[in-house]
Order: sequence, then structure tokens, then C-alpha cells
Amino acid sequence: MAMFTTGILVLTSPLNTLPLRIAPVLSSAAQLVERTLYVHLHPGLILGGGNQPRPVFIPPVVDLSTIISRLYSNAADVCGHLDVRVLLTNVRAQSATSSGTTIPNGPFPRPQSLSHSPDVVLTDFPLQNPGQSNQVMQCLQSYTGHCYVCSPGLPSVLLHPQLMMLQETEDALKEPEEEAEPLETYSDVVVGGTFDRLHGAHKTLLNISCLLANRRFLIGVCDKAMLKKKVLKELVEPYSVRVQRLQEFVQEIKPSLQVEIVPLDDPYGVSVVDPLLQCIVVSEETRKGGEAVNKKRIENGLPALVLHEIQLLKDAHHTETEEEKISSSSLRSRLLGTLLTPPKDTSHLAPLPYVIGLTGGSGSGKSSIARRLEALGAVRVDCDKLGHEVYQPDTAAHHRVLKEFGSDLLNEDKTINRRALGRKVFGNKERLKALTDIVWPEIALLVKNIISQAREEGKQVCVLDAAVLLEAGWTDMTHEVWVTIIPEEEAVIRITERDGVTTEDALRRLQSQWSNSQQVERANVVLSTLWEPEVTQKQVLKAWELLQERITQRTKGDVSS
Repeated sequence: MAMFTTGILVLTSPLNTLPLRIAPVLSSAAQLVERTLYVHLHPGLILGGGNQPRPVFIPPVVDLSTIISRLYSNAADVCGHLDVRVLLTNVRAQSATSSGTTIPNGPFPRPQSLSHSPDVVLTDFPLQNPGQSNQVMQCLQSYTGHCYVCSPGLPSVLLHPQLMMLQETEDALKEPEEEAEPLETYSDVVVGGTFDRLHGAHKTLLNISCLLANRRFLIGVCDKAMLKKKVLKELVEPYSVRVQRLQEFVQEIKPSLQVEIVPLDDPYGVSVVDPLLQCIVVSEETRKGGEAVNKKRIENGLPALVLHEIQLLKDAHHTETEEEKISSSSLRSRLLGTLLTPPKDTSHLAPLPYVIGLTGGSGSGKSSIARRLEALGAVRVDCDKLGHEVYQPDTAAHHRVLKEFGSDLLNEDKTINRRALGRKVFGNKERLKALTDIVWPEIALLVKNIISQAREEGKQVCVLDAAVLLEAGWTDMTHEVWVTIIPEEEAVIRITERDGVTTEDALRRLQSQWSNSQQVERANVVLSTLWEPEVTQKQVLKAWELLQERITQRTKGDVSS
């Protein structure tokens, strides 16, 4: 059980021995810290000696870049719940200057504020003997307080006792320490990406970019047109949210940098016109994009950028349908079936049955998901079927439709010719509204009757399967809104195959409905049938299990109140 919300981990091991220690150190830290773990690198730091150590600048070297990648990769494996951030305030190339003025002798002329105030400091510093413990901890507290603004009376924890088993391995592998290879740094560095839900791979890219940059760091963030082909693009965080998180992260990592964040509406952005840029940071996957940027720069009469390539981080927890690398698309797919936004106030509804309003565009697989939920025990309310019922002879809607649209709609058996009715309202918003104003309230009455019957039978969950749930305003009858989404191109394929209509007709049908994005904005839970049926079933099971937990908690709350 973690005891602290935010911690600072001061790593003192030499860079050549640190790789072995990272995973166990992070694993030990994760048992004490539950939210944010800042990492401060000071190889060779001596704690508990005769003199109080002071923070010093450490040079950017190739090994440091490797350590950063290893830190984020190991963090994803052993403590994925932690927001790990490697701080680089004390890293500086010897020749670096800041805004044309000389950087102070020390990296911390005053303690640096962090967005989350640390309430514990941890270290891998090795004790020479147990009697040193108090002296080392006091020294660590003083050192950390000189670097960062921390909670008063900051407690300290020595992780070394838990690392003793590594000592023999380290000793066996210990080789004469070679002189570290300097890392080439640049005045102005650029990088581009979506940066959705900042994860370890993003942090590696940003950290190494900060390591390379001495003056300015330019970040292009994908927006609008650049998001169209993203998997589950509707779940990508808003541009403003992504920018805010980037600003906070980079400001903490290296506050001396001038950071500029700009929208990226094409693959190049300002990287092909900014004459001051010197280096672009790419991954194995985006190297071709970096080469395309250089081609455009040369066409524009600008010098090519140095391409600094970093390796992709492997995702040890990826599933068969997810990418092997750590990626935002995998994180978005893991959101499917989970509660994205808390339910609205539904105190006007009876607690049971708990009503799920399930909707989605044509071809999205909404009804197949409704049937899966029905198989798990939910009462399915098929609003499309109810829509046919309200047109039956001698119903209120039947009489009002004939009065509004004419008795020429009648078939020989006195039923309404819905195809002919459709022709009368097609493309005419006013006439369509006149029809829905008649029909939708009648369907809602039938829905309420079915929900009441389910309550009398002691049913726990009703699923309102309704294509027009949002348009009709039926969310007032539901406790939660669930939305199914698939890309438009996939929906077009499904509609044309299922209904035998043209691609143009399928597109017109989709464009007459609420867009995926509009529906997701109002959703508590999102699902997708884009992949194989087994994947859909896993989503539905996850959603169902989490729903049962919410119902149980809600029921307990009602009893206790």
C-alpha cells in the first residue's frame, strides 16, 4: 500500500552500473509512491560525508540518453500506474548559454517548483554501514530541498537495502569505467506528434529532445486534418488539453528552455520554414517523415536538419489487436468499455432497473452489442421495433400521421406506407420534425412501459437500443449513455453490403446522423466493433463487469442514505 502521493527519486549510481538497478529501484519506489515519481539524476553523488553535497551540472552524454530510455521503458513494465518524469534541470552542455546570458554556476539558484509537490524523497545511495542511515537521510533531505520545493519535513527512504542482491552481479560485471561519450547538442530542436495521453514513449521523445536542446524546443502537435486517420480518433484528447500537458511536462523537465508549441495541420508544419532549427528528433517509425522534412527544407533553400533517431519502446502488456510498441492508439483501445465520464444526476429515475441508453451510427454494430448485453442478463428494449408498433392502425400516432401527411399514405390493410411517408419528409427538415414530434413521444411511452414491467419483474438492467437516442432526447430515461463507433469508411462498407445501397447513399445516410464525435461527447462509455467478434465480446464483458460494480456501489449508497 503506497503511503505517499508524489516522490522524488535521487539516483546516485554511476551511469555504467545504473541500467541493472533501474527496474528494482522503480519497483521498490512504486510500493511507496502512488501517483507521480520525479527522477533526479546525480551519478556519483556522495551522501552523508563530511561536507553537505551541492547539486552540480552534469554533461549530456550518450549513456544518459540510454538511461532515460531505459527508465521510461522499465517504468511502463513495472509501475505503469505511476507518472514517471525524468528531470533535466541539472543537465547542461559546457558551452550552453541561456538567452544569451551565462548560466549560474549551479543548476538551482533557487529551489525549482514542481506541479506536484513531493512528499517523500527516495534514493539508491548505498550505505557503507547501518550507522550511517540517519546522517545519509538528513543529507538527502537537505540536498533535495536545495533543488526542489518540497513538503515541509520531507521524509526520506533509502532503497539500497532492497537492492543488496544486485551487488554481487554488479561487482561481477564491473569493468573499468571508460570516459563517457559526449552527446552532440543543438541550439534549436524540433519534434512532432499527436501526444495523446502522455505515455512513456512520448516522455522518452520529449526528454531526449530536451537533452539535445540548449536554447529552444519547438513541438508540433497534430490537429484536425492530421487526426483523420488515427485509430479511435474520437477518443483523442482535445488539442488544448494535449498542449497544456505538454507545457507542464517540458517546463518541469528543463525549465531553462524556450518552449514553443504549434498546431500541426500537415506533415511538415513550421519545420520546413524555420531557419533557426538544427535538429529534428524522430523514431524508427517516423524517420521517413524526418527525411521528407529535410527534402522540403532544401527545396526552400534551408539547411537540412540533423536527424536524431530514438528507438521505440516495447509494450510488454500489449494484446493481440494492439501494437507491439507503446502507443496512444493502444491506450485509447483500452478505454473502450470503461467509464469515460461519470453519469449525470439521475435522482429523478428509480435506481433499478439501471437503464443504459445504447446508440451509434448506422453500421456501427449497436444492435449486435445490445444482443450481447441481453445474453448477459439485460432486458433489451428495441426502439426500432417499437417505432414500427406506433404506426399500427388505431394508435394515436397512426391517426396524427394521417392527419398531418394525408390519407394517401394508407395501404390496403390500413397500415401506413412508410416508404411513401419517407419520400414526403426526405430532405425537408420542417416536415421531418413534424413527423418525429408525433412519433418519438409515442415510442418513449412504450419504452417507459417496458422499463416499468422490468422493474416489477425485478430486473437489474435495461438496455435501450436506440439509433436516435440523443436526437430524440431520450437520455432523460437513462442512467448512462453508451455509444458504439467505427470509422466512416468501415460503416460505408457495412451499409452497402447489408442494405444493397450505393456508396453515395450510405454516405448520405451517415451524414444525416450525428457524427461519432458528437455522440462520444455525450457518452459515458464507448465501444467499437471494428475488430473481430471476440474483441467486441471482451469489450462488452469488461463494460458489463464494471457496470455491475457501479450498480452495487449505487445500491449500497442508497441503502446507507
